Amino acid sequence: MDETSSRKPLVWLEGEVKTPPFSAKARYEAGMLLRLLQEGESLSMPQAEPVPRVGQRCGALRIRDESHNWRIMYRIDRDAVIVVEVYDKKTRQIPEQVIQNCQKRLEHYDSIVETSRRSKSKGKGNG
Repeated sequence: MDETSSRKPLVWLEGEVKTPPFSAKARYEAGMLLRLLQEGESLSMPQAEPVPRVGQRCGALRIRDESHNWRIMYRIDRDAVIVVEVYDKKTRQIPEQVIQNCQKRLEHYDSIVETSRRSKSKGKGNG
């Protein structure tokens, strides 16, 4: 089994990590933290914080970059790491609009996944 086969895939619902606006150093840090999540590591402060207001298994990666405080909102699912939002944090608390957008994106994602699972299970019985 090779090294990548045990990594969960990343599913990007919104946002991106690129230079610019991220510095090369911050982009590298974001990539390393995402890789750790893919490999099943549990991250905590100061690299990550739980965000239960968004939902179960949700958190935010914390990346300090020159004059920016980036946050990468994510959820850990059984089969993937879902990236829900990438934003430049400018206030002490997560803006309510970010919370709501993340919740809506996850609801939409979950409904698509559930519909796909149902259609696959129906297809198996018709063979």
